Amino acid sequence: MPERLPLEPAFKAPRYIAIEGPIRVGKSTLAKALADQLHARRVFDCEDNPFLEDFYNERPGAAFCTQMYFLLERHKRLADARPDENAAPILSDFLFEKDKIFAYMNLDNEELKLYERYFDLLAPSVPSPDLVIYLQAKPEILRKRVSKKGDPTEKQISSEYLEAVANAYEHFFFRYSGSNLLVVDTTDIDFVERNQDLQELLRRLRQPVKGTQYFLPLGQG
Repeated sequence: MPERLPLEPAFKAPRYIAIEGPIRVGKSTLAKALADQLHARRVFDCEDNPFLEDFYNERPGAAFCTQMYFLLERHKRLADARPDENAAPILSDFLFEKDKIFAYMNLDNEELKLYERYFDLLAPSVPSPDLVIYLQAKPEILRKRVSKKGDPTEKQISSEYLEAVANAYEHFFFRYSGSNLLVVDTTDIDFVERNQDLQELLRRLRQPVKGTQYFLPLGQG
């Protein structure tokens, strides 16, 4: 009698998903759609940082104040939303570790030393996601989306800064191994304008993601 192969375990949807990527890459649109589909608790990133406008205007000291405010606020939001098997899944608009991307870009050496002391104190109390969805796009695409959005505070963002942010994200996620990772290039897809693009990605997320995988929409190759 042939030996029976063990059954593959049924796909278990991740309980905690974090969505990441540079400004105007489509994080909020995807997060809302996923949260609705999964009936998930949504953890919003901080959008009311009182130091941000001064930072964009390059006021002295604003970078450190901006970064520390983000660090403390992001920690509080994720610590308050700790995953629970008996509660709804968590859908976060950000990954806690991403805070360091901007710290390394914007702080000087002495500021960074102090920042890292706080980061190292706070990081152990933040839960790790089961899945990270990293949305990427070319800097020129991000610039077009920033212009289209028309947010007054974002008008101060230079093309050089947008490119630096996009490159920093690429570097960070090239080495990332903290959880399963799905990389989605949004250069030629648009969750906001084309519902078909969004639905294709939602279908992909009904299947397991193991290690680092890439999402390629139908019709592209």
